[in-house]
Parts: sequence; C-alpha cells; structure tokens
Amino acid sequence: MVSRRARIPTHRALKWKPIKPSLKLMEPAVEIFVTQKAFIRFCAHAGTDLDNEVGGWLLGKNRIDRKTGDPFIVIDTVLPAQQVIHGSAFLTFTQDSQVMLLKHIYDHYPDKDVLGWFHTHPRMGIFLSDYDTWLHDNFFPETWQVALVIEPFSRSGGFFIRQKDNLLDARNYYGFYEITNRKGHSVVHWRNVIPWINSQEEGAMDE
Repeated sequence: MVSRRARIPTHRALKWKPIKPSLKLMEPAVEIFVTQKAFIRFCAHAGTDLDNEVGGWLLGKNRIDRKTGDPFIVIDTVLPAQQVIHGSAFLTFTQDSQVMLLKHIYDHYPDKDVLGWFHTHPRMGIFLSDYDTWLHDNFFPETWQVALVIEPFSRSGGFFIRQKDNLLDARNYYGFYEITNRKGHSVVHWRNVIPWINSQEEGAMDE
C-alpha cells in the first residue's frame, strides 16, 4: 500500500512519552498520532472485562509528511473484536472475528487503513508475549502497523512499533501524539506516560 502525502499534525498535538524510556537506541518506523475519540474508545473497551484479555483493530490514515517525507499514522477509529477466544493471559482472533471486522471495514470504513491492533494485559504489564509477537508479524506485517497494549488496572499503556530496520522490540514501548481539541485539553489518563517538553520549552521554563 502506497502512503499518501499530508501535513503531519504535530502543530495540534501533545506528545506523550514513557516515564521509563528504553535504554536502547530506538528508531521507530513511524510516528503515531491518536485522536481523543479513539483514545477514549480503546480505553473504554479495555475496561469491559477486567478478568480476561480483550482487544480489536485500529483504523485510520497511513501518511507521509509532504514536507519532510517522514511516515506517520493517525489512529481515529477503533473496532472492538467480537467472537474472540480469550482468557486471563491470552487473546485469539478467530476466523469469524476477522471476517466480521473485515466486513465492517468494507461496509463502513472503505477509505481507512488497518493500522494495527490493540489488546489488554490485566495485571500483567506492558509487553508483547511470544504469541503476541507472532500474531503481529503474521497479521500486521507492514512497518507502519502497530500493536497497542493496555493494562487497565494500573491505567497504563504503550505502543509497539517496528524499527526502521523492521525489527520489533517486544519489551520496549513507545508513547504517542494526542491530537487535542481547539482548547488543547487532554484526555490521556495513563500513569506511565508524561507530556514531552522539547529543549527550547525547557529553557523557557527555567528563565
């Protein structure tokens, strides 16, 4: 799939970074932008079953910044998966669940890209298991497709993104850009991320 060109929406977004960043030098293949509606939607679904893993697909736009050529995605639609096989420590998208999701996309969102998937890890932390990694590699193989893990009890979450060399680190996650409303109000409530402040802003705050 060829990415279309558009203006990267950093001018109306707030960047959230993990409180405990990775010690590794990580070069993500894409930057992630999430609308507030999508954030509320996947967090709400994460709270529908606190004993078993739940999940779904992430839809939106796969783009390249028209000025810099940098790739980015905008997650603006969340599709919770139905008819999944799940337990306290696993989630499997069945053939029926995938058929239903694909049909829903075809009927209602024909112009959107499948940007990846999300699922929960109740009381387990933010990481990708071996099975999660296998599922991601086999069902979401593009460099711009991402995996989101949400831990509802600790109110935390993180995105897993392939590196520019196409490798996927299953233990180190990324933050994201929140596309805010006109007043700049945030809806992000995760406790494991903080707003990112660049060096110029840090200098201005110290003056």
